[in-house]
Amino acid sequence: MKVSLVASAAVLVAHSALAGGVERSTQSVATIFEPGNYIEFSYTTANPQVSGTQVLVFPPSITGSSSGNMADGYGQVGMSVKFAVTEKLDVALIYDNPFGAGVAYAFPTAYFATGSTAALNTTSFTAVGRYRFGDNFSAIAGIRQQRMNASAIIPFIPGGYMGTASSDSGLGYLVGVAYERPDIALRVALTYNSTITHDMPTVETSALGVNNPSTTSVDTPQSVNLEFQTGIAPKTLLFGSVRWVDWSEFMIAPADYGTIVGGPLVSFADDTITYSLGVGRQLNEHWAAAFSVTHEPATGGLKSNLAPTDGRSAVGVGVTYRQDNMKLQAGVQHIWIGDATTSVFGAPGGAFTGNSALAFGMKVGFSF
Repeated sequence: MKVSLVASAAVLVAHSALAGGVERSTQSVATIFEPGNYIEFSYTTANPQVSGTQVLVFPPSITGSSSGNMADGYGQVGMSVKFAVTEKLDVALIYDNPFGAGVAYAFPTAYFATGSTAALNTTSFTAVGRYRFGDNFSAIAGIRQQRMNASAIIPFIPGGYMGTASSDSGLGYLVGVAYERPDIALRVALTYNSTITHDMPTVETSALGVNNPSTTSVDTPQSVNLEFQTGIAPKTLLFGSVRWVDWSEFMIAPADYGTIVGGPLVSFADDTITYSLGVGRQLNEHWAAAFSVTHEPATGGLKSNLAPTDGRSAVGVGVTYRQDNMKLQAGVQHIWIGDATTSVFGAPGGAFTGNSALAFGMKVGFSF
């Protein structure tokens, strides 16, 4: 079995579109397991369709009005490079965008949130090392530098609201262990990603004043990834993952917004657990293909108007083409977004049902 070719097809890019919270990357360190020296570039795009119907009795808006599609599509790039320093030590550098959000309610409409917008952006650089103890066990550790900024306009709260949080940088770490059996293409890797704290200089304009300065502290959530693969037949690989994210500890709570509303701008009541399972198959010397399913259970309760989703299910397909030292991957995923009801001052505001997203991605990698 040419494990590297089959395992490559298992990596279905774009698999984090519309994940729990504001997640856009699983923070995987799979690059560290590539053989030899390796460099990879990736691009992911997602086009969600997320709309709801007003249930709130809230003049002058009209019950039954449609929100229109409130979720912006996005594209993002990634890069990683891995070096085999010695027979036992590997190091890698990874760039990605682990968290992000784009909200834009259409204007003008009769929906209560018309004209509301929000954006959250992050960039992350991770340096990770892996040390092998013999043929089977290895330890993984690294540091992560992350930048974040955010902004929001919320017209429907009393007096209206606008806030901008400027970029701030924070540091975190990751640790993990892995077990491998190369003879059966078995690998199980468990990694922990720490929380990262950002103290973002913030300016708010609301009923409390114009351009009021403050500092907004945001902790991006800690998480745990369990990733596995194993050969189940010649040229056939079973793979999957389980990811837990501590979203219940995440919130964005600008000072003036909290004073007016009595709560944070964005928060999540529950953690998320995402399950993924798939199979990859080598087709010939150059081609491999994979199919996967993903499920993130709904957590229930009222949701934020800036994140009106609750769980997801998805199917994805991917192909890999390898020629000499080049590896080209492409993947597409269809996501069924879980229904959600949003909250306005603790009451149901909008009912979001029947929504979906389509995500696509490509990766090109070179061994050297």
